Amino acid sequence: MRSIDAAAVHAALPYGKLIPHLKAAFQAGGEVPVRGHYHIDDPKGGPGGTLLIMPAWQPGKHVGIKMVSVYPDNPKAGLPSVIGAYMLFDANTGAPKAVIDGVALTLRRTACASALAADYLARKDAQHLLMIGAGSLAPHLVRAHCAVRRYKRIEIWNRNRSSAEALAAKLTDTGASVAVVDDLESAQRAADTISCATLSREPLVRGDWLKPGTHVDLVGGFTPLMREADDATLRRAAIWVDTRAGAMKEAGDLVDPLNRGVITADAVRGDLADLARNDAWCRPGDQPLTLFKSVGTALEDLAAAELVAATVMA
Repeated sequence: MRSIDAAAVHAALPYGKLIPHLKAAFQAGGEVPVRGHYHIDDPKGGPGGTLLIMPAWQPGKHVGIKMVSVYPDNPKAGLPSVIGAYMLFDANTGAPKAVIDGVALTLRRTACASALAADYLARKDAQHLLMIGAGSLAPHLVRAHCAVRRYKRIEIWNRNRSSAEALAAKLTDTGASVAVVDDLESAQRAADTISCATLSREPLVRGDWLKPGTHVDLVGGFTPLMREADDATLRRAAIWVDTRAGAMKEAGDLVDPLNRGVITADAVRGDLADLARNDAWCRPGDQPLTLFKSVGTALEDLAAAELVAATVMA
C-alpha cells in the first residue's frame, strides 16, 4: 500500500485539472452514504471537536473513506483545525491501494468544488473577488476561483488583520491586484463574488449589502449552529448546494432559516450533480443573487483521491 504525503497531493491536484475531474465525477455519480458526524466533548470545557467519517464508492472502480477531525482551537497550539487521512481501496477486491494525506486532499477538493459551482453561477464578467476568512483554505479558494474567472481585484477580510496580510502576500502571482480591507460592508457592496470560509456562528455576509448579480460561496459552516450569511441573503438568493442530503441536514445557513420558515425547501434550486449534468438552471444575466453552500461530500474526496493515485502511482 502506498503512502502519499501532502506535497504529492498538492502537486497531483492543480486546480485547472481537478475542477473538470470533479465535474465528471458528479456527472457519473456514485454511492455516497450520509457521513457520520460525531461531537467529541472537551472535559476542560472547551469547544471540543468533531469526528467526520465519509465513505463513497463506485462499483468496479474504487472504494474510499475519509476520516477527519475538526478541532477549532487547534490553531492556538500551532495545529490545523482540520486533520485527517484518506484510505483508497480497489472496489473489485477490497485491497487497500493508498493512504493519502487528508488535509491536503480536503483543501484542494473543497476549493475546486466551490470553483465548479462558481463556473455555473458567478457572472461571466465577474472581476472583483472578496475572500472572507484567511485560514488554511482561503488561498486555495482564491486560486480555484481564479481558475474559472479572470478576477482583476481580490480583497481579503479577516478578523485578525495580520492573517489577512499574510494571505495577501501569498497571492501576488494571481495576476490581480490584492488588498486587505477593514470595512466589510463596503467590500461586500463592491464585490462580484464573495467566498466565505470561517467557523463563524454569527452571519458575516449581509443580504442588504449585496448588489444584484453577486455570487456568494459559503464554505466554512458545517454544523447547524454555524452561520456565515444572514436571513436577507437567503431570501434574496437562488440557492444551490453540493448535495441536498448533506447541506440541508448539517449547514446552519440552511437548517436554521428552514426551521424558522424564512425559506422553504424549494428555495434550493439544485445541487452540483444537477449543474454538472446540465439538468438545471442557467444564470439569466445579472439577476438574481446566487448562493452556493457546501458542507463537503465524499464523492469529491473519492474523485480527488483517484486522481492523486493515478498521478502518483502511474
